Amino acid sequence: MDSQLLSLLQLGDSNFPSGAFSHSFGLETYIQDESVHNKETFFEWITIFLEKQLAYTDGLACRLTLEALMNQDVAEIWNLDRKLFVLNMPEETRQANRRIGERLVVIGIDLYSIPLLEDYLKKIRTNEAFGHPAIVFMIICNFLKIDRDQAIVTFLYSTITTLVQNGVRGIPLGQTAGQRILLEIHPVLLKTVKKIKTLEIDDFGAVAPGIEIAQMRHEKLHVRLFMS
Repeated sequence: MDSQLLSLLQLGDSNFPSGAFSHSFGLETYIQDESVHNKETFFEWITIFLEKQLAYTDGLACRLTLEALMNQDVAEIWNLDRKLFVLNMPEETRQANRRIGERLVVIGIDLYSIPLLEDYLKKIRTNEAFGHPAIVFMIICNFLKIDRDQAIVTFLYSTITTLVQNGVRGIPLGQTAGQRILLEIHPVLLKTVKKIKTLEIDDFGAVAPGIEIAQMRHEKLHVRLFMS
């Protein structure tokens, strides 16, 4: 039995207690605007979110983190942490990633006792770093010697799975519709991983402005199910 597969299943499980289920990352704004109101419009939104935001931020950060770890360049990891925080314009989304990232650091230490995560937590607690889930996820995957592409696609899939669950609750949709979306997004996920492998460092942070604006507007919604 493949222990690496089991580790990926655990890390990518939507029940993994990172707190990500509390965040919609701007989806709720589109729901209240009625731009996202059924399976078709939700699939369109989540595809754009994956291809136009996740790929150029969290996805590329996953690849760059693994490259830094392979080169034993810890300073570059702290540099990526700072860039991810600074490039994330919406306040709610910045804080969401920070909360999820710190929570993953704590869990990673408890489960695997990874020295680099202990250093990461010290830096977070002393305001020398911010914490980001993509970086933490890749540190854990590198420690477990998980294949790069499998690590990246698992991180992206776990993010999409959480958003689909939140879409099912927020729109709302039936559970079967949510599962159909997860099935239909498979080829998009694989294509996104291939694209991430070809991106340049100058592509880092190039995101869709409409999604960022929706994330900013979420802060002023009168009624909210999600923290972001």
